[in-house]
Amino acid sequence: MTFDLLGLAPDLLRAVAAEGYTEPTPVQREAIPLVLAGRDVLAAAQTGTGKTAAFVLPLLQRLGHPRPANGHLSAAGRDGRSAGRGPIRTLVLTPTRELALQVEESVRTYGAQRPVRSTIIYGGVGFDPQVRALRAGPEIVVATPGRLLDHVGQGTIDLSRVEILVLDEADRMLDMGFIRDIRKILALLPARRQNLLFSATFSDEIRRLAGDILQDPAFVQVSPRNTAPTLVSQLVFPVDRERKRELLSHLVRTRRIDQALVFTRTKHGANRLAEQLDKDGIEAAAIHGNKSQPQRVRALNDFKAGRVSVLVATDLAARGLDIESLPHVVNYELPMVPEDYVHRIGRTGRAGVDGEAISLVCVDEARLLRDIESLLRHPVPIVIVPGFEPDPRIRPEPIRQRSGGGQRSGGQRSGGQRPVPAYGQPPTSRSAPRQAPRPITANSGTRPGTHQPGRNGGGHRGAHGGAGPSSIGNGPRQNHASAWSAHPASRAQGAGSRGQGHGQSRGPGLRQHGQDAARSFVALPGERLARSTTRPPEPRRG
Repeated sequence: MTFDLLGLAPDLLRAVAAEGYTEPTPVQREAIPLVLAGRDVLAAAQTGTGKTAAFVLPLLQRLGHPRPANGHLSAAGRDGRSAGRGPIRTLVLTPTRELALQVEESVRTYGAQRPVRSTIIYGGVGFDPQVRALRAGPEIVVATPGRLLDHVGQGTIDLSRVEILVLDEADRMLDMGFIRDIRKILALLPARRQNLLFSATFSDEIRRLAGDILQDPAFVQVSPRNTAPTLVSQLVFPVDRERKRELLSHLVRTRRIDQALVFTRTKHGANRLAEQLDKDGIEAAAIHGNKSQPQRVRALNDFKAGRVSVLVATDLAARGLDIESLPHVVNYELPMVPEDYVHRIGRTGRAGVDGEAISLVCVDEARLLRDIESLLRHPVPIVIVPGFEPDPRIRPEPIRQRSGGGQRSGGQRSGGQRPVPAYGQPPTSRSAPRQAPRPITANSGTRPGTHQPGRNGGGHRGAHGGAGPSSIGNGPRQNHASAWSAHPASRAQGAGSRGQGHGQSRGPGLRQHGQDAARSFVALPGERLARSTTRPPEPRRG
């Protein structure tokens, strides 16, 4: 199928052709006719499959008329309506500034031959220039919720005549962290309007919540729900928690990774990692919500130009980042929400170009990895990097989000640390003192295991259950206090095919292990196990 068969106007077809596109993506084939027909749409498609054009092209056609052949417009035509300030007819809400910039750029690109004004509203920049842009009478406003409500409070914007509402990255927009802002904005809009929700992932809870907004919606789902892009090969590099930065530096210096978007959980963690990489002689920059817009733009431009080889980002800041031919995404820390993993790795493997997603996983994150694999419905292959073999004696510890520095995700608010129990460990109270673990030696034998039901139903062994493979030499099999030894995905082969999201290692000096050895995170027989060293036991809305 070609774009000609979707019902788009000739000027929009020329704009699409000028961008080098000849065939619509599956989500575009399904969604564009529905939007043109005025239907409410709930669309789920993998990141990088053209969701933005799937709503920008039809809404441009619904709002405006093409320029006349001579290229000149009357006073009325220049605004796409009667002379003077007209109403805002389309509101596009995005969770981040970067995504807002990307959407508004698409509006300008595809609407170059259409008399439709647009403007962008987001925080971190001056307020007055946005007020002047709103006074010019745009028909399309692309905004982040926080700054939009600032303008509502100042009386500088009128949303009472909006005809089309678009929520891009709708899962995050409707997540608990944004729901109050969304409800306030919805109350300002006309009851009769067209609603479009686009995202890469939708949980059942989010779909039910979307049902409160959409009216008789058409569902567009061109791939299985919450699946990873097929062009992205995924690998797990197990490593001790205190050696993650060392391993990342090693991968960059040895050219195993040449350019990468690296994810951390917190803003503070992003800053600290970028500083540490700089000290290691690796050009790195951080991008997150506490950075000013000029700082974020400069960091992104430096990364795209190759002046920076590592861009460290938080989940929220990375939404909407479109980096052409990005070769690597690195999960320095696994996300707390499995769906965020799909968003993260979707930054690579875009527009038909292969990409690779590498996760540096320590023993504390075994439960998070299990949840991700449950969402993906397949295990992620394990690769052991020589010299960085995890120490099986290290016990899992709860994952703590920094107070005041975490992401505004999942309805969590700052105001204290909330520990996340490690896989195989019972929940701990904030006030309960931590008990020192009993040391485990290579010859300690079997220790009593614990049993804890898994989040997805069924019980899984805890940190001490099950026997792992022999760690040193060819002697008898030993038991290790490692959360990985009982990981449910241990039955999977270590090597997989790229078509299912699995990948082969792409560099010398890496081993890919299969069967139980992969999940136990210990060395195979005849290999020397790395010895442990002394190691020490996170705004304003957008």
